[in-house]
Amino acid sequence: MTTFIDFHALQTLPPSNINRGEDGAPKSAVFGGKRRQRISSQALKSAQRRDFKDLLDDSQLGIRTKQIAAEVADRVTKLNPDVSLKDAQKRAADAFKKAGLKLTVPKPNAKSDDEGSAPTAEQTGYLVFIGNHQLDRLADAIVKKNGEAFSKKEVVEIINTEHAVDVSLFGRMLAEDASLNVDAAVQTAHAIGVTEAQPDFDFFIAVDDVSEREEETGAGMMGTIEMMSSTFYRYSTLNIDQLVHNLGDVEATLRAVEAYAHTFIQSLPAGYQNSFAAHTLPDVVSVAVRKRPVSYVNAFELAIKPDGDESTATKAGRAMAKEAQQVSDLYGYVPSHSWYIAPDATNESLNDLGESTNFEALIADVSQTVAEVLNDRAGE
Repeated sequence: MTTFIDFHALQTLPPSNINRGEDGAPKSAVFGGKRRQRISSQALKSAQRRDFKDLLDDSQLGIRTKQIAAEVADRVTKLNPDVSLKDAQKRAADAFKKAGLKLTVPKPNAKSDDEGSAPTAEQTGYLVFIGNHQLDRLADAIVKKNGEAFSKKEVVEIINTEHAVDVSLFGRMLAEDASLNVDAAVQTAHAIGVTEAQPDFDFFIAVDDVSEREEETGAGMMGTIEMMSSTFYRYSTLNIDQLVHNLGDVEATLRAVEAYAHTFIQSLPAGYQNSFAAHTLPDVVSVAVRKRPVSYVNAFELAIKPDGDESTATKAGRAMAKEAQQVSDLYGYVPSHSWYIAPDATNESLNDLGESTNFEALIADVSQTVAEVLNDRAGE
């Protein structure tokens, strides 16, 4: 049976705009009949991918680009300087085409028309998410082939096995050939505020230093930034079986789980952070290992009303713990393992979220639990 790890977090942000829409305003959504501040799942995953670089080597990570042929060609010329860049680009493009991808020469621009500029490699029509080590392996194979053509099977074996950690977690979709798709091991919800949204505006002016020195009056620039403050509920679920399938290795899976747990807890989008510095950490984190993923978002369908007696995060934590207990009592979905992190470890109202722990111990316990699950599977 499939094993999932559910990640839940409550996190309070002061006035900020870390994820804005096309109008520049903080993103929002209606839930339970009330408008809430929202952080998109795409922004949350992008923040995690950024922070993976602090935890994992580049060889374990992927790159998202249209310029896959150019990336491979650069590697080819480093491995064998006798191969010209133009020839390396052609060999790389031919290899990807053999796998079923469509590449074309992009429209020329002023820079590409300059004398002495590097030749322009063919590109895909959309971003391709592929592992750095897969690009390395393809470049090595091109050098060893020494101009000999690839078969489709050879290229697919290189670019569609032993995927990078972030590709394995978040998946890949290629329009030309569904067989090259990678099913994501992670599903991520849009984070929503547990209270009704209260937008506000920051009016700012910027002074022209030279004009001020010359005692001229008036602002050099002025404008407004929309901002909101919310306690967010964040949720994602990690399919361990899919992750093992994508990575093809138990040790790589454990590294990926640790990196994912670390970044889920600590990563945030960086929008307007220079202006707001909303660098908070979660008020409550809950992690549960179970056979079916379950979100606790319905704990907040009725928007929490702030008051002066206790914090919104405290009320939200109590509501989340109650929802967790109801899931167990009504449906029998009792986690095999569960833990929580909260500043007040003696708060009995959170006991339904599992065993109280801290950040470092949580990462270690989750990793150890996954290792035990995989070892048990191997012995079956």
